[in-house]
Amino acid sequence: MTAKVSVEDVKRVAELAHLELTPAESRSMLHDLNAILDHIAQLGELDTSAVAPLAQVSELEGAGGEGLLRKDAVLPSLDRVGVMAEAPETDQVFFKVPKVIER
Repeated sequence: MTAKVSVEDVKRVAELAHLELTPAESRSMLHDLNAILDHIAQLGELDTSAVAPLAQVSELEGAGGEGLLRKDAVLPSLDRVGVMAEAPETDQVFFKVPKVIER
């Protein structure tokens, strides 16, 4: 099964993501998206009837289960005064950063 993404689909996704793609980038994205969908279609053809459904990977036998995850521990936070002293620009409560998104 070959799922096909059209050039219009690529343009729409780029528009939604606020991306400006060149024609070459659009062709490359078209190829990549179709390759991803083809791969997913191949995965859908696998017989998984003997595989138990999982909610978490840690449920796998031999994955360590609960022992795989660290225990939650309350630790002290960094000292705000010390951290803000190292910041290039701050209002002593938050870091100030330059605007990066123009709309």
